[in-house]
Amino acid sequence: MTVIGVLPLCKPQSRRILDTIITALRSLLIVALFLATIGYFGFSFRLPQTTLVLLVGCLSVALPLWFVGLQQLQLKRTDGTLIVGTDPNQIEAAIQATTKPIVGYTYTSTHSSEDGRETQLSTDGGTEKTAPKLAKFERVGELSVLDEVLKQSNVGTVVPALPQTDRAEFFGILEACHRHDVSVEILDEHNESVLVKEEQAVAAENRSNLVGINLQPWDLQNRVCKRLFDLVFAGLGLLCALPLLIGIAIAVKVDSPGPVFYTQERTTQFGETFQVYKFRSMIPESESAVPGDDHDRITRFGRLLRKTHLDELPQLWAIIIGQMSVVGPRAAWTAEEQLLQDEIQTWQKRWFVKPGLTGLAQINNASSETPRAKLQYDLTYIKNQSLWFDSKIVVRQLWMVFIDVISLLTSRMSSRTDRETGT
Repeated sequence: MTVIGVLPLCKPQSRRILDTIITALRSLLIVALFLATIGYFGFSFRLPQTTLVLLVGCLSVALPLWFVGLQQLQLKRTDGTLIVGTDPNQIEAAIQATTKPIVGYTYTSTHSSEDGRETQLSTDGGTEKTAPKLAKFERVGELSVLDEVLKQSNVGTVVPALPQTDRAEFFGILEACHRHDVSVEILDEHNESVLVKEEQAVAAENRSNLVGINLQPWDLQNRVCKRLFDLVFAGLGLLCALPLLIGIAIAVKVDSPGPVFYTQERTTQFGETFQVYKFRSMIPESESAVPGDDHDRITRFGRLLRKTHLDELPQLWAIIIGQMSVVGPRAAWTAEEQLLQDEIQTWQKRWFVKPGLTGLAQINNASSETPRAKLQYDLTYIKNQSLWFDSKIVVRQLWMVFIDVISLLTSRMSSRTDRETGT
């Protein structure tokens, strides 16, 4: 049963270490539940409880270590470089910049070069004309097959050779490389939009014309601790707040016509998008991407929700399913995100971690109305993240919520006293 459960992990392909551990433990849990079910129904060949507990306990340590070890042995053999580009000139520049063996390149479209030469690249059934310096390298396909190419054990580094760092292509490549635990290096011209490795690490790689991207700003220990913290905090939060969630839903419906939840497309890690859910605090169809211009459209009950931050409670579910974290840069609306990118070139550096329910910028009152200060706080958090740092931010946020609630109650009591005195 255990062999069948972990069989998908036996297929050789690049994976993140954390993904390997989680997949092994999830498969083992399914096996344990199946065997426990057999024992529950009293079959003659059931596994004794003590044996099952000891078996699962030992395998929960041994299997992840085994598969991580096999992966590391595999990754030591992955020293080839894949160039991913849309322009032959930039592909050539990337090939000249790297010193690792080139396993090939992907090419997505055709462009006319400035010197007038032919730049159409050969396809399986298309033309045979290629840029001269690319003729000796293999074209492995287009950008659409990048996932399949990265599963091969001979690709250890990807160099995106793209004209600009747009969300659709550049950060899509980074997301695929992060998913397959493949390193990424870029030409110097793009280093303003990404998190690069420390200068010492760059020097150690001996890459004078390429810069290594830091796809995983935090080490494995911090990532595991952070994920466990997210699950415990969000799980307990949803469990304790369940009666409150029901009451808020009823109050939102009674206060104004419209849906209970407000949904909005927001940006998450590597420029991907997801739907964020909040209790509706505004009149329907009144949202705007321009920061700070929506205060006149907030409902009466919505003001209370925003003041107490209770409208954010549904986002705990997004934390549980892994779309968000408890602490991190605040997820921006995709329309607002574009405005902020136009204003600040380095804004995309926030995309290298999951967005958070709260964060260093939030507790320091830095919002999209002050984007430069917000970005600085977010980058400071990314650089210094730890379980202790997250805990301090959460405690500070809860204290701020408590102060806001006390202030609201005091204001209401004062207003009530003034009305009674006046009568």
